[in-house]
Amino acid sequence: MTTFPVTASTLSETELGNFIKEKYQLNQNFDCKLFRTGVNHTYFLSDTSTKFVVRVYCHQWRTKIEIQEELELLKLLQSHNLSISFPIPDKDGNYIQEINAPEGLRYAVVFSFAKGDKMRFMTNETCSAIGSLLAKIHNITANKKIDRINYNSDVLLNQPYDYLTTYFSEDLYEMKYLKEISTKISNNFQKVNLSDNQKGIVHLDIWYDNLSVNNENEITIFDFDNCGNGWLIMDIGYFCKQLFFIESDKKIYESKVESFLDGYRKERYLSEIELKLIADSGASIFIFYLGVQAQRFDWSNIFFTENYLKMFVGRIKNWIDYYKNKEATISNTKFK
Repeated sequence: MTTFPVTASTLSETELGNFIKEKYQLNQNFDCKLFRTGVNHTYFLSDTSTKFVVRVYCHQWRTKIEIQEELELLKLLQSHNLSISFPIPDKDGNYIQEINAPEGLRYAVVFSFAKGDKMRFMTNETCSAIGSLLAKIHNITANKKIDRINYNSDVLLNQPYDYLTTYFSEDLYEMKYLKEISTKISNNFQKVNLSDNQKGIVHLDIWYDNLSVNNENEITIFDFDNCGNGWLIMDIGYFCKQLFFIESDKKIYESKVESFLDGYRKERYLSEIELKLIADSGASIFIFYLGVQAQRFDWSNIFFTENYLKMFVGRIKNWIDYYKNKEATISNTKFK
């Protein structure tokens, strides 16, 4: 019987473990376990004392050059002693492994394990420490470019909408709202002229799920899979937007955001222009990720429904409305 072709596969834990152990000359006590599937697949490789993360990139999701650029960025940050998960070379000095999966060529990279806990409800001290580490990263990546995606209005706003039209009717209220708000944000972006030092290489996915926390203020950032070129304020806007939906009490949210921004400012200057971009940048990245889910329907189809679209777009609207009302309150206060 002919083997039927596939578009995606999940690699055997045992065979992947044996493959990595041979490439890295690890002892046979290391055990490989699948941690999660998603945009990429993540495995943990560990023995009684050591743990590694193995990321297996999905077929045709990232080119080898894109992965190399990501790893060069991580090595640069590691050379400055910043607390990030870094790539580990095999016995021959290679960082990227090639795997002939049923659907075609896939790449795998071994990373250091970020020790600590995932803290969804973070303290003010933790938020400050995250801001400080992010600023230190931006001090290194400012005014630099990477041979990867450029996060502009087309990539963040226009393309995602086009991807979504494959699955959702443009007559839906949520689709109309996305089109309207994307146009407004794009117009706002065009009016802004940031300096070269306010642009650079961004992580674009900093939230509690990509952070490990030790003792409240020891932070390790990982998963730079979406790194690219853009305004540095985008990383700040995205983190704030994630925090916004974690903290239902907006007074607590504002307190934690201020701690985050204070931690950032201790290491790096933030202009008023950048601060005013937090709302639009946070919204634009959420729209971008909605487009990623449409691109990767094979991964996201479990929840990618009209109800999900309503929930997701509702969050974007709540975020935009919150900052619009906040700005209006500030303006009214000034003129009283």
